[in-house]
Amino acid sequence: MTARQGLRNGGVRAALLSAALFGAGAPLAKLLLGDVDPWLLAGLLYVGAGVGMGLWRIIRRSPRVALPRGEVWWLVGAVVSGGLAGPVLLMVGLASMPASGASLLLNVEGVLTAVIAWVVFREPTDRRVVVGMLAIVAGAVVIAVPTGRVDFAEVWPALAIVAACACWALDNNLTRKVSLSDATWLVTVKGCTAGATNLGIALLLGAALPAAHVALAAMALGFVAYGLSLVLFIVALRHVGTARAGAYFSIAPFFGAVLAIAVLSEPLTPQLVLAGGLMALGTWLHVTERHSHSHTHEAVTHDHSHTHDDGHHDHVHAAGDVVEAGVRHRHVHTHEAITHSHEHYPDAHHRHAH
Repeated sequence: MTARQGLRNGGVRAALLSAALFGAGAPLAKLLLGDVDPWLLAGLLYVGAGVGMGLWRIIRRSPRVALPRGEVWWLVGAVVSGGLAGPVLLMVGLASMPASGASLLLNVEGVLTAVIAWVVFREPTDRRVVVGMLAIVAGAVVIAVPTGRVDFAEVWPALAIVAACACWALDNNLTRKVSLSDATWLVTVKGCTAGATNLGIALLLGAALPAAHVALAAMALGFVAYGLSLVLFIVALRHVGTARAGAYFSIAPFFGAVLAIAVLSEPLTPQLVLAGGLMALGTWLHVTERHSHSHTHEAVTHDHSHTHDDGHHDHVHAAGDVVEAGVRHRHVHTHEAITHSHEHYPDAHHRHAH
C-alpha cells in the first residue's frame, strides 16, 4: 500500500484533520485561562462543542438516534472519563505549570490509548505500527522540549495532566464501542452533558462567569477544537481503530507549532524541522501499512452509515428502493457470515481475533 492509497482512507484523513483542529486550539485555550477559572473553562469548552453540534444537527435536520441498549454504558463511561474528568484535570495542570512541560505530558494520551487498545481490548498491531507511533510521539517530544529540558513547577500539576491523558485514553477506547452511531449526536450528548455538569460544579465552588465576549470565545473555541475535532476522531475510530487513530492524533502539537509560526511570526527552528520529519516518518509507516489475511465475519445486524461499494455491504433493499453504489445512506441491515481475504484496518467491521 502506498502513502497515497493510505490517505484515501477516510479514517486516516479524519484523524489528521482532527489532530490539526485540536492542536491549533490548545494555545488559544491557554490564553483564555488568564480570564476564566480552569474548571469553568472546561465546562464552557464542552458546552460550546455540545450546543454548537446540536445546532448543526437542527440546521441539517439530522434524524434522531436510538443508541442500542448494550452500548449505553460505553457512552456513559466515555462521558464521565473524557468529558467530565479529563478537561478539568487538563485545565488544572495548564494553570500551574510551564507550557513546555504540559505539551510533553499531553503526548502520554497517544501512548496510553494504544496500550489500552492492544492490551485490554485486544486490537491487533504489528511492529511497523508500533515504530510509527513511537516516531510520532518522539516528534511531539522534540516540539515540547526545544531546549532538551523540562522545568516542572510542581509535581501535582504534572500528575493532573497525566491523569487527564489517562482519562482521555480510556475515553477513546470506550468511544470506539459506540463509533458506528452518528458522530454529531455523540458529540452533542457528550458536550452538553459534560459541559453543563462542569459548569454547575464550577459555579457551586465559587467560580465567577467571565465577560460575555470571553465566554462566547471559549464556546466557539470548544465547538471547533473539541466539537468538530471529536466528530472527526470518532469517524477515524470507526475506520482505522483506536490505536492508529490515537497515534495520528499525537501529531496535534505539530499543527499548533505550525500555526504559531504562520500567525504569531514565531521562528522556524531546527527542532520543528526535526519534529516534522519524525512525525512524517511515523505517519508514512502507518498509511503504508499492509495487513491482509483470511478472516471470518460473524453474522450481525446493526445500523450505521455505509455505501454499497466497500465489499461488505452488498445486501438487498426493499422492492423499489434502489441505492446506487457509492451513495452514502444508513438503515438497519444484516451482514451474513463470510470468510474472505483482503487488506484492511482494524475498523468497525474487522474486530476479529488474530
